[in-house]
Amino acid sequence: MPSTPRNYWMVVVSPEYFEASRSRNFDVLGMGKAQKKRVQRMEVGDRVLFYVSVERLFTATATINSTYFEDHEPVWPASNLHEDYPWRVKLRPSVVPKENEYIDARLIAPRMQYVRKWTPEDWPMAFFDPLHLVPKLDFAMLEDEMRKHRRNPAMKVELDPDSNCALDRLPAVP
Repeated sequence: MPSTPRNYWMVVVSPEYFEASRSRNFDVLGMGKAQKKRVQRMEVGDRVLFYVSVERLFTATATINSTYFEDHEPVWPASNLHEDYPWRVKLRPSVVPKENEYIDARLIAPRMQYVRKWTPEDWPMAFFDPLHLVPKLDFAMLEDEMRKHRRNPAMKVELDPDSNCALDRLPAVP
């Protein structure tokens, strides 16, 4: 029986890393040497949110299914020649929207508790590092938005060019 989540993690990945994870049905998460201590803190039942940095999209959630382990099998494209993301945990996918149903972070990130320490126009700075602990409320809100968006993916978004945040959220015109 899965344990109650103690931690809610957000992993910030490249599009290539995300595609490699998606092709494996989100069965494992790997982090580099700099994140070893954080990966060691991960527990069975903790939750993980995927954020694709270049595209600014929230793309999936998963549940951690194992304690950490070291593995050097190539899974993801390396960010440098000596990085194979050896610090890993096994995952079980939770909410995995279709590609056209991913959540645009510009619509929702400024509402997150996690980004409140940054000015509204600097919210992307909150997603700079590859691994973050996020508040349970933020995680729940994003996962709920993913589920809602699956039911209504056609949304028209107008962005404020100065802040790169959504001005409005309107149903798309057919």
